[in-house]
Amino acid sequence: MSQNLVYPASHRFFAVAACALLLSAGAAWAAKKDENANIRSVQGVVTNAQGEAVNGAVVQLKNTKTLQIRSFITRDNGSYYFHGLSTDVDYELRADSDGTASGAKTLSSFDTRKQATMNLKLEPKK
Repeated sequence: MSQNLVYPASHRFFAVAACALLLSAGAAWAAKKDENANIRSVQGVVTNAQGEAVNGAVVQLKNTKTLQIRSFITRDNGSYYFHGLSTDVDYELRADSDGTASGAKTLSSFDTRKQATMNLKLEPKK
């Protein structure tokens, strides 16, 4: 003897709502994942000619597409950090402090690292 089960409309409504909620949560997670796929950061340490960390050096990050420049003043351990960088753009890094400067280094759009490390060494300006 088989039984035909009939569910009230409220049960069907909650089942459909639960499925819709699960689908929308999955779509939101996928969109967030794609959003972060095009973002990267760069960090490093600025040192003097003797290899000592330099506090207070000015590190400049130049977007080679828009020519926008962002600056960061190094901490006690000579470290700097830039985040929220596009993976589709080349960036040029350089540091200056008290009459010394580093050569320019390029973070290329072909560099696939999500968190690049680029250390900068200060030399006397010529």
